[in-house]
Parts: sequence; structure tokens; C-alpha cells
Amino acid sequence: MAENQTLEAPVYSAKGKKGASRSLPEATFDGVVNVPVMHQAVKAFLANRRQGTAATKTRGKVTGGNQKPWKQKGTGRARQGSTRAPNWPGGGTVFGPIPRSYNQVVPRQVKQLARKSAFNARAREGAVVIVDSLDWSAPKTKDMLALIASIGAADKKVLLLTDGVKHNIYLSARNLAHAHVMPYSDASTYHILWSDVVVIESSALTDTPTSSEE
Repeated sequence: MAENQTLEAPVYSAKGKKGASRSLPEATFDGVVNVPVMHQAVKAFLANRRQGTAATKTRGKVTGGNQKPWKQKGTGRARQGSTRAPNWPGGGTVFGPIPRSYNQVVPRQVKQLARKSAFNARAREGAVVIVDSLDWSAPKTKDMLALIASIGAADKKVLLLTDGVKHNIYLSARNLAHAHVMPYSDASTYHILWSDVVVIESSALTDTPTSSEE
């Protein structure tokens, strides 16, 4: 953890022109970083993405093997009851994986604290950038690349958080492997820590909406 401190972030226009720095809202950016809570939130996020559908067949589910391969006595060989026993090729699996749920429940307040800590961690690193309102009339990947390059993040993973759903902004970055666009309220601890630079639309910081993190 760290003591409360005032954090600032540079402000850029939608065209990528740099302006004066701006203080980040203390309601979210108070400088406190809780690493264990972030670890818990990220671990739960990744676990909840697992399908849990891995499965193998036991000897009772493998086709065949109903008939005893040879009689019980008189052959000189070990007794066998089925060719689908685990010790036979093509037989069932012993203690194999079965479908299960990997779901982990994290309290809402813990998720909110983890998300807040992730924002603070990026802000303390100077990796939070504010951009003016993005109201593009059409999707343009070229303009998105120019904006990312202007803030000095051309070779970094960028998380762009918009004020609500903005389809054209999302489509502009959809084909970029190092960029991800989502509404500010949907950003989870995992997404924030995944990124090297967090770009936030200025209007999204005014309301500081509650996260809907999984």
C-alpha cells in the first residue's frame, strides 16, 4: 500500500495534441495500491473464464468389453474380466478429469477495491492518459493508430476507456492486437493490469460510474 497522494495525468485532444496535465479524481485515484486484493480479483477473473468441460471416459463409458476375453482358469494368464479395463489399450481412464465449475465468487467491495488499486498502480507509473471527447462519425483504424502513436504508446498495450458504448471507436481498434476499447464502467482489474497504458475519455471521469466487473 501507499499513502494518499494527488495524481495527475496528461491531457490530449482527439487529434493527439498534448495539453496541460489534469488532476485525477480522488474518489478513484487516491494513490492506494492493494496488491493482494488485485491478485484475488485477477485470479477469480481468469478462473471464471474457464469452461470446465474437460472430460474422459471411465471403464463404464467405453464402448465394448462386455465379454470376458478368456476363461477364468486354465490358460496360464492372469484373469481378466474386460478388455476395457484401465490396464488394457483403449480401456477407460482412472481418475481422469470430469466436467466441473471453476467459478470463484469475489465480494463486490473487494472487486471495487481491486479495480481502484489497479487504476492507482497505473497512475503512479504515469501510465494514465486523458483524451478529449471521442465522437468519430465513422470507424477509422488509421486515426486510432495516429492517436496511440501521439501519446507515445505505439509499441505498448493500450486500454482505451470510453464514456459509454461507442461503436465507431471500438471498430477502429478491433483489428489492433495491442489495443482494446471498452466502456469505462466495464473495465475490470484484469483489463487494467493487462495494459501498459490506460487512456480514459475525459467525460468518463466526471461521473466515475460503478464497475460491472465479473
